[in-house]
Amino acid sequence: MKWHILSMLFITCTFQNGFTQPMKYATGIVVDAEYGDPISGAHVLVLHTNEGVVTDSNGLFTIELNAGEDTLVVRHPGFTIKQVPVRPDTMRIGLVYEMGLDTVAVVTPETYEETYQIVRNDRSFGRTPHRIHKPRGDNWNTEDYSPIEENGERDVLNSPLSTFSIDVDRASYSNVRRFLNEGQLPPRDAVRVEEMINYFPYNYPLPEPGGPPFSVYAELSDCPWNEERQLLHIGLQGRIIPREELTPSNLVFLMDVSGSMSAQNKLPLAKQAMRLLVEQLRPEDRVAIVVYAGAAGLVLPSTPGTDKPAILRAIDRMEAGGSTAGGAGIQLAYQTAREHFIDGGNNRVILTTDGDFNVGVSSDGGLTQLIEEKRKTGIFLSVLGFGMGNYKDNKLELLADKGNGNYAYIDNLEEAKKVFVEELPGTLYTIAKDVKIQLEFNPGVVRTYRLVGYENRLLNTEDFADDAKDAGEMGAGHTVTALYELEVAPAQAAQSSLRYQEPGLTRVARKGQELGFLQLRYKLPAEEESRLLSVVIENHVARFSKASNDFQFAAAVAAFGIQLRNSPFNKKLDFPEIRRLAEEAIGSNPDGDRKEFLELVGRAERLVGE
Repeated sequence: MKWHILSMLFITCTFQNGFTQPMKYATGIVVDAEYGDPISGAHVLVLHTNEGVVTDSNGLFTIELNAGEDTLVVRHPGFTIKQVPVRPDTMRIGLVYEMGLDTVAVVTPETYEETYQIVRNDRSFGRTPHRIHKPRGDNWNTEDYSPIEENGERDVLNSPLSTFSIDVDRASYSNVRRFLNEGQLPPRDAVRVEEMINYFPYNYPLPEPGGPPFSVYAELSDCPWNEERQLLHIGLQGRIIPREELTPSNLVFLMDVSGSMSAQNKLPLAKQAMRLLVEQLRPEDRVAIVVYAGAAGLVLPSTPGTDKPAILRAIDRMEAGGSTAGGAGIQLAYQTAREHFIDGGNNRVILTTDGDFNVGVSSDGGLTQLIEEKRKTGIFLSVLGFGMGNYKDNKLELLADKGNGNYAYIDNLEEAKKVFVEELPGTLYTIAKDVKIQLEFNPGVVRTYRLVGYENRLLNTEDFADDAKDAGEMGAGHTVTALYELEVAPAQAAQSSLRYQEPGLTRVARKGQELGFLQLRYKLPAEEESRLLSVVIENHVARFSKASNDFQFAAAVAAFGIQLRNSPFNKKLDFPEIRRLAEEAIGSNPDGDRKEFLELVGRAERLVGE
């Protein structure tokens, strides 16, 4: 299907030159000229300025006009473009259908049980929407998740080095929460254990002033889900930057306004989230808005943070309708960000979507290539996922990974506040990019190890020193946590020359009682050459009951994710035991996210028991 339109939305029509021009309004309804059905998502524009609005779900619109503006242009994919003179009464504007195929599907999120389709490929069937009843559990649900093959145990002699990219994304946790709150267990591959763990902040030591942008913490104790193993807890703490010291921001909101975003937990929630972010803007910050549906358009040119009313009005006027040309939107958003690039500032595109791209560049390969090309400009990408039913988690995670950015799933307004108010510096301000971890285990102490989670973040050994290899980004104040299951016992023979092994010998070389040697590579945001940080991990083990609250709570969250995945690595913990572990470790946050975690474990327990 080929589209010949440009989607444009509202741009503020007030001019301030010491006076305000008189305004008037035009109202009307846009319908199919042949059948009289209202057309949602039609673009109603002022002829000479291309400023305008889109019709709501009933085909209705109201548009502000300056003096002398008396002609409107009405467009919608699949219909001829029409120019109409403004009339004082409510106008009825009929568009003539001109294409052979245009199918729209909208999921009803409240029940998960019905799909509505408008069938246009055979005009003999008319334009009446047909209701198709789908029983719960049928295959209409098109949510998409990348398959996860859990990390297995690795022999230290044969695989002494564990190498992976950090991950500060936490979309999996809020998405799992959405499923549980809807009364369903999440799909197995929707559960990424490292994102479950990293949803929560931990109290690690702060980095030293003038040193690396993050500190490193390690703790060793018993593994609660496998009594034959120990658990190694590694934590990174990013430097905290006070709000007044944050660099100026050049932000471009890239907002999906296609028909698939019409549900209340999609575009309407995305607009609420963006409003929260706008309220945090400072005078030195700038915001532009790009939207995409059948095509892409610039809704609001780059506007200073002092003009919040203009930004908020542009956000409020957006409605959903049309297909999804995500690739074109990405191109325009990066172009807009580049035109207003702030040297030494925070230049970022913020994408809000359900990930259901279906026009133009839409394949994973094509989008990956596009994003990889754009990240070279020094512009970072934040991806915010919304909605259910057609949610494309795999695509959004890929975009964030390749775009030097982070990925969150917004399931409610409280999560939006967490992302854009409570943790704004961590969300928008990168302190280190391409952060990689490589841990060499001492075979004189450790026989086998298993990295918990991070399956889609694993790197080859040689990738660690390769500065061209992309890795994860860390925001201001962020914490990153990784857990290893360890079989603690001396290995039997050495095979290669490393820190803890000698070549040609049948014995294991031991470096005192060191458990392992941790190395991290990272780049500062404006640099392309990595820096190296090394830390020795001592073999000091504590009983689980004596471990820190952070250790115990992270272990409980990991066990929850492992249990939700029905993992064979969970040897003993069920949901009641996981809840007990978390209750004992809830620490200083009894009324916040950690308390909510206890409620989610209880929900999962009840669902399993049904």
